[in-house]
Amino acid sequence: MYTASTAWLEALHEAGVSSIFANLGSDHPGIIEKLAEAKALGHPVPRLITCPNEMVALSAAHGYAQVSGRAQLVLVHVECGTQALGGAVHNAARCRIPVLIFAGASPVTQEGELRGGRNEFIHWLQDVSDQRGIVRGYMKYENELRSGRNIKQMMFRALQLAQSDPCGPVYLMAAREVLEEEVPRMDVDPANWPVLEAGALPGTGVETIAAELMAAKRPLIVTSYLGRHKRAVDEAVRLAERLGIGVLDSAPGYTNFPASHSMYQGSQANEPVQNAVLADADVILILDCDVPWIPLVNRPNAAARIYHVDVDPLKEQIPMWYVATKKAFRADAGTALRQINEYVDRVHGSEVNAAGRRAHYAALHEARDRRLRESEKRPVGNLITAEYLTACVREQLRPDAIVLNEGITNYTAIHAHIGAAFPRALYASGGSALGWSGGAAIGAKLAAPDRMVVSLTGDGSFMFSVPSSVHWIARRYKTPFLQIVYNNGGWKAPRFSLLGVHPDGYASREADLGISFDPAPDYSGIAAAAGGAFARIVRDADELQDALDAAIRAVTEEGRCAVLDVMLAG
Repeated sequence: MYTASTAWLEALHEAGVSSIFANLGSDHPGIIEKLAEAKALGHPVPRLITCPNEMVALSAAHGYAQVSGRAQLVLVHVECGTQALGGAVHNAARCRIPVLIFAGASPVTQEGELRGGRNEFIHWLQDVSDQRGIVRGYMKYENELRSGRNIKQMMFRALQLAQSDPCGPVYLMAAREVLEEEVPRMDVDPANWPVLEAGALPGTGVETIAAELMAAKRPLIVTSYLGRHKRAVDEAVRLAERLGIGVLDSAPGYTNFPASHSMYQGSQANEPVQNAVLADADVILILDCDVPWIPLVNRPNAAARIYHVDVDPLKEQIPMWYVATKKAFRADAGTALRQINEYVDRVHGSEVNAAGRRAHYAALHEARDRRLRESEKRPVGNLITAEYLTACVREQLRPDAIVLNEGITNYTAIHAHIGAAFPRALYASGGSALGWSGGAAIGAKLAAPDRMVVSLTGDGSFMFSVPSSVHWIARRYKTPFLQIVYNNGGWKAPRFSLLGVHPDGYASREADLGISFDPAPDYSGIAAAAGGAFARIVRDADELQDALDAAIRAVTEEGRCAVLDVMLAG
């Protein structure tokens, strides 16, 4: 029979979805049957990736989309599986990740009226009043399929919304009877649902921003996720070089600008200090950025003139958000930068101050680079610091390696010392729910099987990532990656948050705040037990190089994951 499940699978294939990250349940018999039929008959369908944990499944789809730019499907079991997606939903929403989440629903009949009706006791227990409401606040679009006769149209509609800027997750659900419905064969062209892109700057916006940047003494670009698109990075490099504009990352989720470039001024996140480059800027262009600075401790000069160009300038999913901008524009950053560059070319943009600006920022860049090199030297006493560890990892990687940063308290150190020099090289989750990098490594490897994937994670993030599921999936689907655990003995982030609010309180003098992992788990041993990973604990600097060499051999030559549990000083 040609059923709604047949059309569902065809729609995914026709839309270019290559992977189904699935946690199967009693709501999926129609889909499972049609997957088996397709295999038997040789029909092309997306690859099924069995995921024993839903958060890992969505994190894998997240990583896949970041590396490839293409949306995949996450298949979960009714409302239980929807809830089990957990913090990965937050990450996908905040990072604007295109992904289609599809959930079954409890059957709606119980006396044999339709194929797929209730035949298990759980079908009553899993019948809830508002399944879509579980994730509604995070979705760009959510809907229920009530008939199998328009299932392709609904799937294409959902994917169109997911992949149109600003991108984001979408959610569909369908009862079992709908997926079992026999329907006429469907011939629907997905091209009728084209992906829409954000627009360009209006002419007056181009002129205003270009004139301000050309006239400024200390122009500065601040960005977080410009690096989603390589063309945007290329245009940013062109503009920064031409006019002598500094570039500052703020809580970066991507490689937004080459770290080796003389106009690059580093990154900032939660550091409770004033950024000197930000304070010195007189014209600031915010490009694709959610949190350009934290005003309580770090803000621009009050006289600075601020402009904002963003695919999502209103931050509609962030209830309290504002920046004192002169003008804000909804536009594709790459397109906007190209417009500004073309305008500067047309008017032969004044170079009077450009040489001085370039020299100023180049000197700051060189001084910062010297500080970085000094801080990553091997520490005395055979200890290992985050800076030294990251530098050692960097020296082992090929230029095309994909690095995932979930270091949390070591996030800025990792970003600074990896020093990614090209777009789509260094990624973060874009949100704040821990446990992304394990599943994301699987997705990244599936999207780029010929590139080495490296996950740099804190010990707390490793625990959140459900490593038993991660490394089982990696072994089954042959997605080996290198994982380094920055082990500082627990959650340091809550202590930093505490001291930021109560620097002299009782808790500031308390050793046991309930945030240490003592006795320590055997992190690498978990990966070895679940997925046959190479596992080693590294306690001092003398062991590090040999351990890295062996771990990389395991990944590149033996085709298995490698996890190094590295004990950090302090």
